[in-house]
Amino acid sequence: MCELLAMSANVPTDICFSFSGLMQRGGNTGPHKDGWGITFYEGKGCRSFKDPLPSAHSPIAKLVTDYPIKSEVVICHIRQANSGNVCLENTHPFTRQMWGKNWTYAHNGQLKNFQEQLNIKHHIPVGSTDSEHAFCWLLDQLYLTFFDEMPSTDILFRFIADKALFINELGVFNFILSDGEYLFAFCSSQLHWLTRRAPFGKASLIDTEMTVNFQQETTEKDVVTVIATQPLTDDEHWHKMPSTAWSLFYLGELVGGSPSITKLVN
Repeated sequence: MCELLAMSANVPTDICFSFSGLMQRGGNTGPHKDGWGITFYEGKGCRSFKDPLPSAHSPIAKLVTDYPIKSEVVICHIRQANSGNVCLENTHPFTRQMWGKNWTYAHNGQLKNFQEQLNIKHHIPVGSTDSEHAFCWLLDQLYLTFFDEMPSTDILFRFIADKALFINELGVFNFILSDGEYLFAFCSSQLHWLTRRAPFGKASLIDTEMTVNFQQETTEKDVVTVIATQPLTDDEHWHKMPSTAWSLFYLGELVGGSPSITKLVN
């Protein structure tokens, strides 16, 4: 299956360190060689880089590691195709507009009978993956329920969590979703996260020889949360999300989620 990576921070932060580890799993230390993509939010705007080539050998991926784009929310995906051809339109993350916001989504897993079970009326997929189909169905449900008025944050993300449980019945549905402010994560089988805050220390990547001393790169007020399918470092404490649990992050802080998530950090 694919692997996910996301970041939520309280100050514009680059993700070069984490992405340098993840990109090696796209055709080098891992089998996820069927494309990759990353989306950075900057205010209400967002910029995306995608490539159907393996990230470990992609010149565009190398550009991303060398170009420290600073953002408060980032979503990244490396693909191991199981639904849909290897091509640009099937490469995650997917972005759609709703309520004047750019919604970005990436999925890890595989869904069965998704076309029959997830009927779409308004948000038509561009590609042919189960992942994008599920995203479009979820947007349809939001639109058909709330129409032109975006609900409160609490109602919105609890609604998304409820629909995620329904989709999860069709297979494996780990996914990350953001509107540029909040970062939502749902765990079907595998998701981990960690929050870096003062006092900062050193961290070493698992997939390549790289170590960073975050104390030299941050201030005492910085808070950065990283979410990944599998831990990217071997000297930090990663929380493993329980199955069917969800979490919500804002400016790097955990602000909502399943009871099993809040227990992990209390």
